[in-house]
Amino acid sequence: MITLKQTTYKRALGGLLVLAAVADVALGAQPDDAHARPNTAAPSAEYPQLRALLQRLTTTDGGPGALVALRNRSGRAVLTSGVADVRRHTPVRADSRFRIGSMTKPFVATVVLQLVGEGRVVLDAPIERYLPGVVRGHDNDGRKITVRQLLQHTSGLPDYLDYLKPQDVVDKPLTHHNTRDLVRLALAHRPSFAPGTGWRYSNTGYLLAGMLIERVTGHTYGHEIHRRIIEPLHLRQTSVPVDASKIPGPHPRGYVRKDKDAPLKDTTALNPTVAGASGAMISSGADMNRFLDALVHGQLLRPAQLQQMMKTRPTGSLDGGAYGLGLESHPLPCGGLAWGHDGGIVGYQTTSAVTFDGRQATAMMNLYPGETDAQDKDLNATARTALCAARPSPGR
Repeated sequence: MITLKQTTYKRALGGLLVLAAVADVALGAQPDDAHARPNTAAPSAEYPQLRALLQRLTTTDGGPGALVALRNRSGRAVLTSGVADVRRHTPVRADSRFRIGSMTKPFVATVVLQLVGEGRVVLDAPIERYLPGVVRGHDNDGRKITVRQLLQHTSGLPDYLDYLKPQDVVDKPLTHHNTRDLVRLALAHRPSFAPGTGWRYSNTGYLLAGMLIERVTGHTYGHEIHRRIIEPLHLRQTSVPVDASKIPGPHPRGYVRKDKDAPLKDTTALNPTVAGASGAMISSGADMNRFLDALVHGQLLRPAQLQQMMKTRPTGSLDGGAYGLGLESHPLPCGGLAWGHDGGIVGYQTTSAVTFDGRQATAMMNLYPGETDAQDKDLNATARTALCAARPSPGR
């Protein structure tokens, strides 16, 4: 039985380690009635495996709607399936925006690493240098935890999401959460391990990274992401909400399911302060693809900092995944590595990845948590299949 367990909500709020028209037509020009097919510029015979996966996601897997945006050297395409609104039966739009959950982390890590490149932050300095006295209690000690360890989930810090009551988040989605209070909630518990001696995903580290950005720059992490990443890359469908509970622009409704036989609950309206710098952002398939492609190709970081970001360590995942600094790698079934992140926040499950040869893919479902195991598997398969389907043929 699928239930809203604490472990499920940890993924739903902060994310867990898992992941447009042909001839480069802009996504803004996509038709509004895209439904169970790619945009009209993509011939209906293209991407049969992706079509089959999307159909399965929105039928046997039990999801309302799904989207995958992909791009390669020959152009880009967006395929959608299912509905954006289960009451009105409106289709998922190709230019949809959605909450990206932990796909926020690469944005935050990028800003921190930019500050490292500017000489304003030292990657292997203790977080105590920037947030004196903040990380204390129950053997948690900011004097022994480095900035690098926060970004790579090797700090051992407890994850605050382990100690939120899941049902409270669903029943009171508009509640404002203070970042310091969430950090204190985590620090009331003992660490998982001594800093640097293990690996465990902790959203608390990214709340602290957001606080570090504010302390060093004098501006919020959202302001710095907008100034340093969103504006230069012209990510017009990407935003960092503060207390705003609405998703701007066209978007599918977000849903949760309490158990296998329960009806869907609409959770589109959410105060994103429950996630903060660990997962509050909103974006689109096209924008996520553009951001990650620019990141791995050195448009946002200096070579030394990009090298540090992509220096990974194993996470213990069965597929060989490894985690760097806010960026993870996964081997592809067609060969090579995909670089990106996944995300989950109430209402939306997402994954996004790119390759060095220019392939890009972002997939989204508007049901999370309460999804089936099959949805988890097929959403990740959708991103991998999109990247492999877009692989240039030999000699191209």
